[in-house]
Amino acid sequence: MQIDRRAIENFDWLYFGVVAALSIIGVLTIFSATRPMPGHAHAHYYIKQLVWMIIGIGAMLLIMKIDYKWFEALAPALYAVGLIMLVFVLFKGHMGLGAQRWVSIGGISFQPSEIFRIAFVLMIARQLSMAKPPIGVADFGRMMPLLVLLPLGLLVKQPDLGTAVTMGAVFFFTCLSRGMSKKLLIAIFIFAIVSTPFFWDIFWHGFLKAYQRDRLVAFIDPSVDPAGIGYHLNQSKIAIGSGMVFGKGYLHGTQGPFSFLPEKQTDFIFSVFAEEWGFIGSLVLLGLYFALLWRTLDTARKAKDAFGSTLAYAIAFMFAFYLFFNIGMTMGMLPVVGIPLPFMSYGGTSLLANFIAAGLVLNVRQRRFELFY
Repeated sequence: MQIDRRAIENFDWLYFGVVAALSIIGVLTIFSATRPMPGHAHAHYYIKQLVWMIIGIGAMLLIMKIDYKWFEALAPALYAVGLIMLVFVLFKGHMGLGAQRWVSIGGISFQPSEIFRIAFVLMIARQLSMAKPPIGVADFGRMMPLLVLLPLGLLVKQPDLGTAVTMGAVFFFTCLSRGMSKKLLIAIFIFAIVSTPFFWDIFWHGFLKAYQRDRLVAFIDPSVDPAGIGYHLNQSKIAIGSGMVFGKGYLHGTQGPFSFLPEKQTDFIFSVFAEEWGFIGSLVLLGLYFALLWRTLDTARKAKDAFGSTLAYAIAFMFAFYLFFNIGMTMGMLPVVGIPLPFMSYGGTSLLANFIAAGLVLNVRQRRFELFY
């Protein structure tokens, strides 16, 4: 009973409250975004999201009960399974929205890439915490082929460009959090400048599908085809702008329910929220996200060991880049690459992965008292 009492006392209720608040806001926004025209049935996206939220909270609490050192030991096995799943989806996955990202097992459809990102942050946390800082050219070169290039290549092949870009950025900034040598930073900078034109040509013609090239063109100049490839961005900016300062009010937005805004419950969920709650509501939402990031970074600083600290940093960067890319693309500041907004966008696998990541952060924070645990 003493252990249970102290475990409850050391539980980060603030972090849990922020995660729960974001998830509930997500369910409510999905409900509003998918509400039907008169005489039509309401799509059950919000019910499915609510069910996955409950499952996610259960998974988060379960992850908390297991000492995160076990996940450090299991990281290579989990990473290997994740790679196998990414290969499997290329051969047995089914298509959706122009990409082959989903597999179905027992009637349940899920995205292996969403599960893989948890294995990815565990693995890079393990490898980087084992390397003596600062990370040098030899360390970086040893980790790049299997740890980064292989999974990112598999993700681009699906194609899941958004997850690939995010995971690459997470790896780089997690390396920075551990400390990188000046030689390595200079080498990366020179390599990026010299190789970008060469690899961009291969990437543009060899990897990007037609709809992805169209998205990049629309990002550069949305007016080139406002009714075609620029439609998504234009409608998203209209939705955000029409919210003005205080918004139109909950269940009073029009861009989502009248189907002006594509992918309203997934990629453009922030546009629906901003239309209904305006600039003030968007600031409150961003405040919740900044609280999430601040608490995750605080956990990284206070972790009892290198693995726990690196893991929390990696998860903080993952949440930050998903937030930055999603909101950036809805506002036309970044190209549309299909990155969900953490805890808010519709998607069971994505929501579950985010709750697992949150559970790992809570795990590290709760066990920062080494003598107690």
